[in-house]
Amino acid sequence: MSRYLRPKVPGATVFFTVNLAVRGEDTLIEHIDALRDAVRKTLLERRFYIDAWVVMPDHIHAVWTLPPGDSDYARRWQVIKARFSRAVPKGHQRSSHVVRRERAVWQRRFWEHHVRDAEGYAAAITYCHLNPVKHGFVQDAEEWPYSSVHRDIASGRWV
Repeated sequence: MSRYLRPKVPGATVFFTVNLAVRGEDTLIEHIDALRDAVRKTLLERRFYIDAWVVMPDHIHAVWTLPPGDSDYARRWQVIKARFSRAVPKGHQRSSHVVRRERAVWQRRFWEHHVRDAEGYAAAITYCHLNPVKHGFVQDAEEWPYSSVHRDIASGRWV
């Protein structure tokens, strides 16, 4: 079995891409309330700051900043994914899913990139906000309802 060596930088800011097991489905927006609930409960237990977040039909992009002294973003994603998976119908389970007691909702892994500087931070935030435009769902970022762009517009951080 593969063992990923993820950086362990306390207080890091990290950009994530997290995919459903089957690309092309709309499970995330179809069950947006279940996803919001999973994130809200996880935030209460394991604090982190959401710098940016966009929920697409079949994947999520997010930028998080962890608290000082904490580097465990993997556990946070594990908990969010598990909570969401229990709230939605199972996906098509292969034998490997059954053996691992997985519901076949998410891809097993996620992609992460540690943000190193202000330029990288701005690029990660912009990527999140513009992803619905890139995929052709909307013409302007603020038209997509499942994005932190609305919070950033209200606070004057996104123009």
